[in-house]
Amino acid sequence: MEIELKFDERGLIPAVIQDAVSNEVLMVAYMNKESFEITLKEKRTCFWSRSRKTLWRKGETSGHVQKVVEIHADCDADCLLIKVDQTGPACHTGERSCFFNRL
Repeated sequence: MEIELKFDERGLIPAVIQDAVSNEVLMVAYMNKESFEITLKEKRTCFWSRSRKTLWRKGETSGHVQKVVEIHADCDADCLLIKVDQTGPACHTGERSCFFNRL
């Protein structure tokens, strides 16, 4: 089935990154059409940095890459769920997941 993704007015779509084995949510980032196409082609995550205004491949400096296992779109096609095989920590702080702050 062909799904047309809905990118927002800035040309971005949020991507929830989840460990493919444990189902732990590792991080949330944004993709534009180019980073999404790179992710599909390379089978590893590539995102759009809103602060730096550039593409970045997860792990390009740290080596903590995310190999894509599955990609799903939500019911409105305006958010992605990407299941990955994570090498090392996903968070820039060194934590496995970016969601380590309990409220």
